[in-house]
Amino acid sequence: MAGLIGVGLSGILGHQSALNTTGNNITNANTPGYSRQEVTFETQPGQRTGAGSIGSGVKISDIRRLANEYLVQQVREDSTLTGEQQALNSELSRLDNLLGGETTGLNGALNNFFASLQNAAEDPASLPQRQLVLSEAQQVVNRFQALNQEFIQQRESIKTQMQQGVKDANTLMTDIANLNLAISESPGLAQGRMPNELLDQRDEKLRQLSELVNIRVTETEGSQVNVSLANGQSLVVGDQAAQFGSRESPEDPTRLSFTLTSSGRTLNIDEQITGGKLGGLKRFDNEALKPAFNELGRIAIALADTMNHQHEIGMDLEGDLGGLFFNDINDPATQRSRVVANADNQLPKDGQLAVEITDSSKLPAGAWTLQFSGDGRSFELIDKATGDIVNQGRLPDPVQSEISMPGFNIRVEGGSFNAGDKYLIQPSRNAAEAIGMQVNREEDLAFASPVRATSGEGNKGTAQIDQGTMLNVRNPYTGSLLPGFKTSGEMANGPLTISFHEDPNTGKMMYEVKGPDDTAPPIVGPEEYKEGQINTVFSDEPAEGDEYQGFQFKLTGKPAAGDTFEIGLNSNGVSDNRNAELLAGLGTANTLNGKSQSFTEGYAGLVEDVGVKTRQSQFSLEAGETLLKQSSAQRESVSGVNLDEEAGKLIQYQAGYNASAQVISVAQDLFNTLLQTFR
Repeated sequence: MAGLIGVGLSGILGHQSALNTTGNNITNANTPGYSRQEVTFETQPGQRTGAGSIGSGVKISDIRRLANEYLVQQVREDSTLTGEQQALNSELSRLDNLLGGETTGLNGALNNFFASLQNAAEDPASLPQRQLVLSEAQQVVNRFQALNQEFIQQRESIKTQMQQGVKDANTLMTDIANLNLAISESPGLAQGRMPNELLDQRDEKLRQLSELVNIRVTETEGSQVNVSLANGQSLVVGDQAAQFGSRESPEDPTRLSFTLTSSGRTLNIDEQITGGKLGGLKRFDNEALKPAFNELGRIAIALADTMNHQHEIGMDLEGDLGGLFFNDINDPATQRSRVVANADNQLPKDGQLAVEITDSSKLPAGAWTLQFSGDGRSFELIDKATGDIVNQGRLPDPVQSEISMPGFNIRVEGGSFNAGDKYLIQPSRNAAEAIGMQVNREEDLAFASPVRATSGEGNKGTAQIDQGTMLNVRNPYTGSLLPGFKTSGEMANGPLTISFHEDPNTGKMMYEVKGPDDTAPPIVGPEEYKEGQINTVFSDEPAEGDEYQGFQFKLTGKPAAGDTFEIGLNSNGVSDNRNAELLAGLGTANTLNGKSQSFTEGYAGLVEDVGVKTRQSQFSLEAGETLLKQSSAQRESVSGVNLDEEAGKLIQYQAGYNASAQVISVAQDLFNTLLQTFR
């Protein structure tokens, strides 16, 4: 009887464990990271008899956790990809909506500004039209600054998310280390009795960590795991966890760099952070936000530069030369703000550098690293986007010199430099923030041209002169006013007279240009007049001395000997709209990228670039989510709880439990029958 009761009891206990395990599976069906458990039954050793072995029941050999490490790892990898693309796409979509919005973008303000200039050119003396130009120009400034401020807010948002991601990662790494310790100390581990719940919790923490950064997981002794970055930098070793950190980047104080502290040592791991949310945020900053800062600034520089130049060579309502329209792009403080010294540079840290914009039409949108080596005088200029060395050489002694690049010069003004010193060169990064209005009064708008030509009253020929093309009012080499424009309200070296005469030796028509002093040598000529062609008066090359006056005139037709034309100041030119039309024409003129794009086309290029990256990111996100769904489904097919299957097992184990109980009941009946036999 005792044997039969023991058999029944083992069945009851075994099936009770199976029922408990199945119930646990059912109740944890929606628990994240839970792996289905399965009871493994095993026959107990039988009793040897002369007739053979008699079974003694059943026992539970193992409660097995159904998990496939390959599938778990695949889920982690796909979580890393999806986490990266989710962060990247979210930020790109925000930037795309900002730049492409009708009310938040720049194109509307630019179009309205140049339209107001065109309207003002139709009535250049109208003060209301001039006021509209100032109002629309201020709107352009406001839009540049608003976009720049939105970029800054998004940059700060990214930094906040990075800092929170660092905190979350540290918490997860600490939890993983603690779970490693708990698993290694779990009772029965040496006998293969695995702490299933702790393993599930650790796998879930690893999956959550993989959403933040790309990690590598390696199994070690005692069922522990070591966790490292993709390049092998350890994050968790046994029950010891390193700590992520973030700090102000020594290269660019507006950005964050990542650190890792382990065993009392702190390392910069900025380049090792890839994948996951942190990698996605970092990619957005490097691949979209920084280029957007640079490109927006480049457009602001080109707009300010071209408008300033054209406005300076015009004349306002009061007869004065037009000054700056927008802020000077080469203000000394602005030039120095384009250089950021690396915080890790060696003492004395007294290097003085500045960046001067030399040609806004050739200025690229980018950033460069100027680094010194050897004795501190050898330098290399490295493109941040490509990593290529684009300029190199040695500084002279003393160090005052210029490093020339397309569109800008890096001016070394003084100080000392050490091997390893680095400087971040960003010619256009802050330009959208720095743009501002210099013209405040309607009367100061220079819509007229400062010079004009008149025909002599006694001219007999058919020669004609145009109204001239202004080139500059300043010497491009020295920045000083040209001789004719040094005195306000008059042409200091004029009026200039073009006169024609016939060469007595050759019979050819000749012309020359003289100033008010008729006894002085001619400024131009005598030169042969070529009938049937356009004859250009004055040079457009500043190096040609007096023949460069800052303007040019064209002669056509057939002059007669003794004919004259006079070039003088455009006095009382309140109705002159020549410079206003040229200012308005800048709206469609090619002024960017080697004079191949207009302002609106340049901005459209920025919008298109961000839009393309956003669409690519959306495709990558959809692909990543699909892969994650597939790998999660594959894991669930092995580790997930199927409620229908578990319900079937409940019935199966319940029937086994009842049958085992019936065995005990039969044993009891037999025992009672035996007792009654002896009564």
